[in-house]
Amino acid sequence: MKYRSPALVAVSALALGVTLATSVPATAGGAPDPSPPRTGPDFTKGVLTTGLHDPYELLWGPDGHLWTTEKSGLKVIRIDPATGAKTTALDLTGKAHHSEGGQDGLLGLAFHQMGGGNGAHAATHVYVSYTYMTDTPAAVTGETRRLRIVRYTLDSGKHTLGSPQEILSGLPSGTDHQSARIRMGHDDKLYYTIGDQGANQLAHACNPNWAQRLPTQDEVNRHAWYATYQGKILRMNLDGSIPGDNPAINGVRSHIISYGHRNSQGLDFSPRGTLYQTDQGPKTDDEVNVITKGHNYGWPYVAGWRDDKAYTYANWSASKPTPCKDLTYDDIDIPPSVPQQKETDWKGAFVPPISTLGTTVDNGYDFRNPKCAEGGLYFICYPTVAPSSLTYYAKDGVPGWKDSLLVTTLKDGSVHRLKVTPNGRNVGNPERLWTSQNRYRAIALSPDGMTVYVATDSAGLVRDVHTGAPTTKLTNPGAILTFRVQR
Repeated sequence: MKYRSPALVAVSALALGVTLATSVPATAGGAPDPSPPRTGPDFTKGVLTTGLHDPYELLWGPDGHLWTTEKSGLKVIRIDPATGAKTTALDLTGKAHHSEGGQDGLLGLAFHQMGGGNGAHAATHVYVSYTYMTDTPAAVTGETRRLRIVRYTLDSGKHTLGSPQEILSGLPSGTDHQSARIRMGHDDKLYYTIGDQGANQLAHACNPNWAQRLPTQDEVNRHAWYATYQGKILRMNLDGSIPGDNPAINGVRSHIISYGHRNSQGLDFSPRGTLYQTDQGPKTDDEVNVITKGHNYGWPYVAGWRDDKAYTYANWSASKPTPCKDLTYDDIDIPPSVPQQKETDWKGAFVPPISTLGTTVDNGYDFRNPKCAEGGLYFICYPTVAPSSLTYYAKDGVPGWKDSLLVTTLKDGSVHRLKVTPNGRNVGNPERLWTSQNRYRAIALSPDGMTVYVATDSAGLVRDVHTGAPTTKLTNPGAILTFRVQR
């Protein structure tokens, strides 16, 4: 396949009741305008530790330490929150696979304490997801990467992970849009997000987007997950089996509880059990969603709301008579052989977002911002901010923050806070915090809620905080930052 600019391939490394009032205007540089000046508490920024290799997940562990996965380093790292000292809890070198510049590697992490309390029969299980290579290319795409979820047992004396038990394998994986958030539900089920693998864009433009494709009963019986689980959120028993109360979608019960997602890198529960999710938009419409079992969230037919604003579904994989492989991919100028479909042309039922983080723009928006013209890196100036993780703030530590969503972003290196309404189904306008020239990848909280920890990517493109132009100069690459509230 030919490309208009080799630099466009860098987008793959970006990883990258409705309340309409959640949108705020976009600036000429493409980033949403910051919300009004904060009147809340001040924070002190610090750097807890550096030298991490693309930290992907960040959690406060049951041992009082921070735990992170290294996407490219292929290790699970334990971090002392007082000193920043790092130790290796698990090394998957030789088992997990990371492609240089790709979004595959060692990804998700979740804890589950078994037996209750801290007694002799208590044990902590740790669930990890990672990419591995196979000798079997997938049909249509030819992809040989797959993903597995493995359960380990925490050795509380050595602080290492051992006794691996594979619970699910053969899941979709590739070099783009992995999503890969694991969360333990209040129902003792595992929830896992899988992206659309970057289908229909850039290096994967000729791959069909299967975010709407649902499995047949035969495919479930054969464990044929690769095509049918792309662009989905899964729910599974702790042994990887399909829960009997999962929804039967189109008459078939599988691990899938929701579908029509693009790149769900944020996932978390409220104390009441409401499941919130973030999804990265294409050129507009990053999403914050409330996930309801059995429902469709619209992608790729709809981005954000079904409003026909600045988005049409261009199906490159279906190009004819000129086949996709003979086309020059362009995210803005679509050749006539590529079928296009307006959002309102699709009549399917779907769940709209509760917020788009201020990234919705109207028709006529100029996506070719001259600030990003060099190298054809226009996507950095798109209105999207690329939400990368989500945590529900349910604590009393920061005044005014209880019942808020905290969302990290990649392109504008910030944390966005959205206040959740009492019904749990809507949010207020996003408040942008702690903007810096970094790619904020993951977020965790101290037990008292007074400190917010943020993991940063080791490399990648971000908006320059002064000019808005693309830059690879990161202020704190591969680090854990701390934001401590001042009282």
